[in-house]
Amino acid sequence: MASKEELLQSLSDCVVEMEDERVEDIAKEYLNAGYPAIDGITRGLVDGMNRTAILYEKEEYFVPELLICSDAMYNGLAVLRPHLDQAEESRKQKVVIGVVEGDTHDIGKNLVKIMLESAGYELIDLGKDVPLIKFIDTVKESGAQVVAMSTLMSTSMNNMKKVIEMLEQEGLRQKVKIIVGGGPISPAFAEKIGADGYSVNAIEAVKLVDQLTKGAA
Repeated sequence: MASKEELLQSLSDCVVEMEDERVEDIAKEYLNAGYPAIDGITRGLVDGMNRTAILYEKEEYFVPELLICSDAMYNGLAVLRPHLDQAEESRKQKVVIGVVEGDTHDIGKNLVKIMLESAGYELIDLGKDVPLIKFIDTVKESGAQVVAMSTLMSTSMNNMKKVIEMLEQEGLRQKVKIIVGGGPISPAFAEKIGADGYSVNAIEAVKLVDQLTKGAA
């Protein structure tokens, strides 16, 4: 029988090598051997996604590969996640993510979602062309700690500012960190509209959210 370390390595390799069917069998073998689900996720699947991110940064992998690797990660998560205990699940911080109203380009948003989920955050994905009030209502309902907004359209940029203004009006602004990104967005624009940070890509988004939420409950 394979050791725990061997199975963790196999889970990681399945993600990197885009083996989105084999990963389910490995995850089941891992659980059947009595090993904790949390390690399988963090030291197996997430490790694989981190290795994938490095390949992406080096331009050895591109968006299509990243998406197939994420399919493998999600397939493994579907097997392991039900076996987490409630304390492990409740530690996750919630992130509301979406493409603002007026834009239907969501590849960038999807990559950020993948990387944040692999880093252990709980993502509430509102999708694309999201009505502004939906961000506000979701923060109210979920108690999320972070709002992540993106757009590739310069015509939709101002909607990010409107969401921040609406959060202020509802008394919610101080309760959430707001990050923005997308083609026409810049650090200067993020600062101008009162966002807490700007990220140039999915990998930097994880670092930014880690930095903004450090020490938060």
